[in-house]
Amino acid sequence: MEQQPSGRLGRPVYVVDGSRTPFLKARGKPGPFTAADLAVAGGNSLLARQPFSPDAFDEVILGCVMPSASEANIARVVALRLGCGDRVPAWTVQRNCASGMQALDAAAGDIASGRAGLVLAGGVEVMSHAPILFSDAMVNWLAAWIRARTPVARLKALLQLRPAHLRPVIGLLRGLTDPVVGLSMGQTAEILAHRFAIGAHRARRKKGITASPLDEVPGIGPARKRALLKHFGSAKAVSRAGIADLESVGGISAQMAKAIYDHFHERG
Repeated sequence: MEQQPSGRLGRPVYVVDGSRTPFLKARGKPGPFTAADLAVAGGNSLLARQPFSPDAFDEVILGCVMPSASEANIARVVALRLGCGDRVPAWTVQRNCASGMQALDAAAGDIASGRAGLVLAGGVEVMSHAPILFSDAMVNWLAAWIRARTPVARLKALLQLRPAHLRPVIGLLRGLTDPVVGLSMGQTAEILAHRFAIGAHRARRKKGITASPLDEVPGIGPARKRALLKHFGSAKAVSRAGIADLESVGGISAQMAKAIYDHFHERG
């Protein structure tokens, strides 16, 4: 994004260019690339097309829901790997699925307000690298194990270890679950779909889109309807056609042609 001459409500903001990587499937195990790897791959191809060097940016803003432990401020890691240098500040934003858009919004706000002139902004995520966590029970057991100094204390702690302590906590599911109501994003979507009858409204809208005045003519089935629409181009053209024109359509008898003509002309 880049600044332009002053506007009435702040400086105008423009998107100069963009780049992205293909979607990759997790396939049940950590993939070969970290989130920073993907961001750097997209960033390198983007910067290769620009007339300025990477250190010309005023800042780098990156949205990411779950950066790995080694990429906590992933924007800074990506900025350094792209060659932006130590001078260019970089910071990461997290707003769940809107993290990337929040990064763009923050960049636009900084440019419009005059705090920055040229910003590299975007979003990145690698779900297969979402952390696998210990449960609270396991963390407490490890704390007790570390505090145990004597063989007797360690034996006592070891006897308190249970198989349930080893049950992993899936970081991705925990992160996408609202701790206030205890529902995940997927569960919330299902509840909203039921509450607002989204499926019923969608079906009703689809039916309205596919409905045709020809459906109201007695004796016209799907085959005759297709033939009429293919010949005349639209239901409106069919309604304006004469009996002779209607008879010229394959599958439309003289009796059917008269019925179609009478149906539309009796309606005015």
